[in-house]
Amino acid sequence: MAIKNFQGFRKPVKKEYDAPILVEDYMCKRLVTFTPDQSILAVMEAFAKHKISGGPVLDDNGFLVGIISEADCMKEISESRYFNQPILDKSVEKFMSKNVETIPHDTSIFDAAGIFVQHNRRRLPVMKNDILVGQISRKDIVIAALKLSGHNYK
Repeated sequence: MAIKNFQGFRKPVKKEYDAPILVEDYMCKRLVTFTPDQSILAVMEAFAKHKISGGPVLDDNGFLVGIISEADCMKEISESRYFNQPILDKSVEKFMSKNVETIPHDTSIFDAAGIFVQHNRRRLPVMKNDILVGQISRKDIVIAALKLSGHNYK
């Protein structure tokens, strides 16, 4: 026996989703930045003062040339201990990561999560037209996912 449906024709409902899901909606825009000639000791002090674990390194023209992190500072701490010397005023340029992975400002947070998994980074500089406009961290992605957890995506 066939099942009969007594409902009339229904117009398909198009779900409109207008919540922000892009990296630029969740990134940190006010950054603590560093310069290549800055001392590693000054960077460590800035990390403690601002309660951060890393930041972008910009040249004199404001272009991204590297990233300095707590892990990079550990190299200096380790070397100074090994040679039984105090932490010296060596420049950031010696310790920073120069091969920087970046992320475009218009990347979705879902794609950004995949990039974080693939590259195993804690933070990524956000670029728009080759200019640094912010930084996104793993924590920012988690917060975005929590805000969007009640929605369905197509």
